[in-house]
Amino acid sequence: MSPSVKSVRAVDNYQLMVEFDNNEQGVLNMAPYLDFDVFSKLKDRSLFNTVKVCFDTIEWDTGIDLDPKFVYEKCDKQAASAY
Repeated sequence: MSPSVKSVRAVDNYQLMVEFDNNEQGVLNMAPYLDFDVFSKLKDRSLFNTVKVCFDTIEWDTGIDLDPKFVYEKCDKQAASAY
């Protein structure tokens, strides 16, 4: 079971700074996914910036959400120190 998302905020270049309930932090780069079907809506920065924690993962105001395992596995924990 993957750690739950504790906090999330949008940063530069369609990246998300994510903090998990195990005290790890990481940066999730969403740019590679923005050309896929439903995620293309998130190219609109005002929509992208509506990201929030919902239950144990992240969600946008559009209703788009991500699997918590995906979020944890795709986060670059090394990059977190840059933010």
